[in-house]
Amino acid sequence: MLSMSELAMNSNRKVKTKCYGEVRVWADREEAKAFFLEAMMNSDGSEHDRYSGIYIQLENGLDFCTDEDED
Repeated sequence: MLSMSELAMNSNRKVKTKCYGEVRVWADREEAKAFFLEAMMNSDGSEHDRYSGIYIQLENGLDFCTDEDED
């Protein structure tokens, strides 16, 4: 049996986001999730897609979340 669940959230509460070229460091992952969820709900089109992409990355426990495509 695993000592830690595979679905356990990253214990590090800090996260860095990059949206529209602006890098922001969050001390609390939940605060970042709340910000991007609200932004996602109040936008549409490509702006909605950017915010939802970052929100999904936050949900998956990534330490660096960005709206840019990987090259």
